[in-house]
Amino acid sequence: MNLNPFASLGSMGGLFSTEVLYSLGCGVAAGGGLALLIVAIRGLPAKPDHEKQKANERAAELIRFAGQRGSLAAIIGLAVLLMTRWAVAGIAAGVLVFFWDKLFGGAAEERAAMKRVEALASWTESLRDTIAGAVGLEQAIPASARAAAPILRPHLDALVDRLRARTPLPDALQHLADEIDDASADIIVAALILNARLRGPGLRQVLGALAKSAREEVDMRQRVMAQRASTRRSVQIVVAVSVAFVLGLAVFNRDFVSPYGTAVGQLVLALVCGLFALGFWWLRKLSTIETPERFLVRDQSSVQFVRPPRTAPGQPGQPGQQGPPGQQPLPTEEGVRR
Repeated sequence: MNLNPFASLGSMGGLFSTEVLYSLGCGVAAGGGLALLIVAIRGLPAKPDHEKQKANERAAELIRFAGQRGSLAAIIGLAVLLMTRWAVAGIAAGVLVFFWDKLFGGAAEERAAMKRVEALASWTESLRDTIAGAVGLEQAIPASARAAAPILRPHLDALVDRLRARTPLPDALQHLADEIDDASADIIVAALILNARLRGPGLRQVLGALAKSAREEVDMRQRVMAQRASTRRSVQIVVAVSVAFVLGLAVFNRDFVSPYGTAVGQLVLALVCGLFALGFWWLRKLSTIETPERFLVRDQSSVQFVRPPRTAPGQPGQPGQQGPPGQQPLPTEEGVRR
């Protein structure tokens, strides 16, 4: 009775031979090159300015991340390759070290997001209290920026500089929303932009409600983060123990794992590593707090607001319909887009 499953796989004709694996690799490379050629000829659709800015920021962040982690991942991958003499294990170890924070981290990113939302709530409350002193929005913003949290101070200082340079208030606020790049900030900035354009009453009540909502969001995130901290730590311990166990077998008991040294064994090991990577990615996705997408976006030279649909024609509040005497008509959707 043959107890070696890899020997039975190797006896299946030339399915797992080196020539077949090379042929499959060449076919994948040729297909990928052809797909890239088609994309290069047809081109990609043009992206809006805000998406281009996001892509450039992601590329710069990736370059910085690669500079910090790339050397460490290469060293550890080479060390695992020398200890186990398995190419797949070395590559998997390097990839695991390189993406460790992306797969098993996230706590620092969540804390930074909570600090940003809490800073927005504090600034909104300060702006509300300053407006209560019967001052305009243009005078209240510089006064409230002095006591803002450090995470918002650079963005608010830039906003004040734009206002001093005679930039229109709606445009300066739109730049502030683009710099903060947060859905919670979009809600607050959208209220300020609408007030700067319409100059209507009730801004203090709106800012108070938005500040309260932001603090409730911070409390919710803190509770969720506290519940997920133990799960995240358990996953990290399981991954560390599994990797240490495999490396220990490869170094101290090579006879037990000798089938993985063949070409078929490396293929099976790559499949196992892929399943582990898929499981890690799934766990990371489950532990991520999904935040709403931004709605206050700049499309080329225009700012678009998504307004809720109105009621049927003929009912009160229809765009373009005259209201009571002395009341200003509400602007239509085309009037909001500037």
